[in-house]
Amino acid sequence: MFTILQISDAHLSPRNGLFRTNLARLRDWAEAERPDLLIASGDLSLDGADREEDLALAVETLRGFGVPLLAIPGNHDVGSHARTMPAQPVDAARLDRFRHVVGPDWWMRDVPSWRIIGLDTEIMGTGLEAEAAQAGFIAEAAATERRLALFLHKPVFITKPSDPTFDYWSVPPQARAALAPVLGHPGLRLVASGHLHLHHGFQRGAVRYAWAPPASFVVDLPQDGLPGERRTGALLHRLLEDEVETSLVSPEGMELPWLSAIRAETYPG
Repeated sequence: MFTILQISDAHLSPRNGLFRTNLARLRDWAEAERPDLLIASGDLSLDGADREEDLALAVETLRGFGVPLLAIPGNHDVGSHARTMPAQPVDAARLDRFRHVVGPDWWMRDVPSWRIIGLDTEIMGTGLEAEAAQAGFIAEAAATERRLALFLHKPVFITKPSDPTFDYWSVPPQARAALAPVLGHPGLRLVASGHLHLHHGFQRGAVRYAWAPPASFVVDLPQDGLPGERRTGALLHRLLEDEVETSLVSPEGMELPWLSAIRAETYPG
């Protein structure tokens, strides 16, 4: 069995002291339980899209868990599609900053019987050169008979794969075709994501879809049509012979900040 601790939406910044307690509780849990791998599934930082120091603090904190770390970017780390984040569109400079401070924005890691794949959802649908390069990587990564575990920041879809809605919450519909080699792979068993600040999971055939809770705060703004539980924590994925067992990690003492109560310290204005 191979175990993965997935931490999402930590939103760390040196400009405030928020969310440190939650990260400390999760670090204590990791030190006791010793997962094989830590995957940060995006929004490590509060504003890494414009501030390198936010990314630097986030990756330093996560590397302090003493567990091998792999990370993928979220919209707060590199920006996103110009339609959803016109003030911070993802571009080559923002991607280069993430790669320099954190590491590759897409990757794969082989462990016994499994291939773990991490992808950058923020470039999907943008037409950037990086999007085409990642599409080629996806096809290469899917060329295996191993079982597959896929990690993203945004979920592929909210309601169903064919949902044509372009929204802030999921991968743009026109970009989902590039994911077909992985999503249609007979060995796919896990699609894990973050971004929504909701804890939720469901099964489609042999595939487990897992929405990680935030390590930071929960949202008290309308999230129409989004199912899930508002709580803070992380997910533990156990890769078994032919399936994945996923459980919530929410140690005692985890704080539950609401966005409205901390907005002045996070996203003022």
